[in-house]
Amino acid sequence: MFKWKKLGCVFNPADYPNRPNWMHEFAQAPHALELNDCLRVYFNCRPKPNEHGQYVSYCGFVDLDKDNLFKVLRISEQPVLPLGQLGTFDEFGTYPFSVVAHHNELLGYYGGWTRCASVPFDVAIGVARSTDGGLTFKKLGDGPVLSYSLHEPFVISGPKIRQFNNQLYLFYIAGKEWLLVNNKPEPVYKIRLATSHNGLDWDKHNSNLITDLLGDNEAQASPDVIVENGLYHMFFCYRQPTDFRHNKARSYRIGYASSSDLMHWQRNDARCGLDISESGFDSDMLAYPHVFKLNGKTYLFYLGNQVGRYGFGLAELEGELTP
Repeated sequence: MFKWKKLGCVFNPADYPNRPNWMHEFAQAPHALELNDCLRVYFNCRPKPNEHGQYVSYCGFVDLDKDNLFKVLRISEQPVLPLGQLGTFDEFGTYPFSVVAHHNELLGYYGGWTRCASVPFDVAIGVARSTDGGLTFKKLGDGPVLSYSLHEPFVISGPKIRQFNNQLYLFYIAGKEWLLVNNKPEPVYKIRLATSHNGLDWDKHNSNLITDLLGDNEAQASPDVIVENGLYHMFFCYRQPTDFRHNKARSYRIGYASSSDLMHWQRNDARCGLDISESGFDSDMLAYPHVFKLNGKTYLFYLGNQVGRYGFGLAELEGELTP
């Protein structure tokens, strides 16, 4: 079993009374980008809901001191990416957001949200480019770069972009079905993979990467991969298909899998080494992990209760990710 030391909640917008209105609450799906002078962490947040109780979601960032990840140096004043135009796939939200340095530029992949009639939402994956060091991103088009298809009919989301061996790997989730629970639709989604050499043209591999632990309707999300000691290590989150919002026994937990080729994965959640706390911001759930290296150490950002309503936390690995 890996041994992690929880260090606490790093950032919660509610702790900053002068934050902009579009960053009213939530700090979801953290993703780290190391810069020369700081660690920039992208996350997704929400303004207050409208008069109908509906939300939109924006992506912002917080810059952290690389020698003290609890020291905030800067909070973005504007979203790094605007919402889509009328009728586009990302009209109502960008969530999650993942960045990679590729050919001397930064590419950002994000889940673009639209509202629906029979189900509450649908999602596809968009791409944007930054030419100012990650302060802002410009969409490469009004449509998605990865969307629904014959064998992936809805909810293409949760992008985690990585580059290994001069090739881009996009780990994402694809909807399996919608379940009607007390007349309310709940999505079931599984972890998938697509590969590309240019970041625009993607080859979907059209198979689930991770076996189910909780049955066919287990929902999986946030597949984040790092390579260490000759092995690829994936941390992801999973939950029961129903009653997961208010029943912590059925809510999100972090799972683990390993691979030697990025295509075939062996799940072994017992090695993960992270679970909920007895009290505090992560006492009900752990979700949306992001694993990264900094100053020779391995860290993991994650979300706590209500999927990041109270910010994201940090854990430090004691030792190495070993086979």
